Amino acid sequence: MKKENKTQSKVTEAQLLEILRRVLPKATDDPKLAGKIYQAVENELIMKSRGVSFEKFCKVCELPDLEPKSVMEVKRQLTDAFGEKADIAIKPNKKEQTLAVEVATPDGAQYNDVIKVKPVDENSGEQEITLKFAPFPVSLPGDKELVWALAKRENMTPAEAAVALTKAEEDFWASKTGQKLIRDRVERCFPEFITRAPAGLLSEAGLKRHYKMPEPVKVLHPLPTK
Repeated sequence: MKKENKTQSKVTEAQLLEILRRVLPKATDDPKLAGKIYQAVENELIMKSRGVSFEKFCKVCELPDLEPKSVMEVKRQLTDAFGEKADIAIKPNKKEQTLAVEVATPDGAQYNDVIKVKPVDENSGEQEITLKFAPFPVSLPGDKELVWALAKRENMTPAEAAVALTKAEEDFWASKTGQKLIRDRVERCFPEFITRAPAGLLSEAGLKRHYKMPEPVKVLHPLPTK
């Protein structure tokens, strides 16, 4: 039920942004004002989504001990999710056996929580979870023979995965990294997004990238029958 609610929330947010994109130009003659309103709503939705994902991460994150290797692994995962520009502070508390985590993103958002030390359960089925992906090949309308070999969670429909992928692309271009790329005149397009997007961003959306570059569809020619 929680997974369904989360998926529905993503669909609703995407629908809201699409409605704003259509309605705002009709509601005001000032394109700059319309753009500011849309950007403010989009940023708020992004920060909300990141906050929920951050809280979930802190609850399920595996932290077997407070040794430097384990602590740095947590920081690495946070860096993958929030980007290298994010200011990430971690503070171990050996007495309480916890790890205080604070994240400040370049866009001004701040997140903080505590990760508790807990032994890793080898029978928790983590390997099984990582394998629960189904193929999700995608292509662009202009060249349907070039396919990006992606994957989606098994319990996601292709339509849900498409919505999640679209939302992830919007989040990426709205991020500090995406905005910098746009200023550097990198084309805002799907190939650039899927090549540069951090794995953590796709993982939050229930997706996985197998290959950054598209693979051409191989047409098999059967042997002639005798």
